[in-house]
Amino acid sequence: MNEALKQARHDLARELVVVARRWRSKLDERLRPLGIGEARWAALYWLSQAPEGMSQTALAERAGVENPTLVRTLDLLCDAGLVARRVAPHDRRAKLVALTPAATPLIAQYDSVADSLRQELMAGLTSEEVAVTLGVLRKLRARIDGAEPPQAQGAAPVAANAEDLASGLRRSPAA
Repeated sequence: MNEALKQARHDLARELVVVARRWRSKLDERLRPLGIGEARWAALYWLSQAPEGMSQTALAERAGVENPTLVRTLDLLCDAGLVARRVAPHDRRAKLVALTPAATPLIAQYDSVADSLRQELMAGLTSEEVAVTLGVLRKLRARIDGAEPPQAQGAAPVAANAEDLASGLRRSPAA
């Protein structure tokens, strides 16, 4: 590997870490006046994508946190009446976590704040820039997770235009 590529990879790794931290911090800052932080919003967002609820383990995986880290967040959301734990119908020993009706009106409000930040930070990026960046990030995540990159598994190539991108994106609260 030549030195320029080695340095570019180092710079990319450093930028990914810094951007992720600053993005989360910025979102947290914008959500605070609404009485919620980024971590709780992430849990609510992912639960809103699974109306039937999901296991705490699945939620932790989607939110990108460790299961023990999620426990405190869920306790706070339960105390606020936004989330409920219930017995899983397929296994009485397992618990599912689901939104309560009280969370529904808040989800749109929090998502609006997250969407506003996305629009602000990504203003001026072309659909091609977003598609290439998304493709690179998905490959890196697949490798971190121990899976093959999407193309290696025969999946469709990265979206090349805004229409393909819009239909193929799985949104996340900080994305």
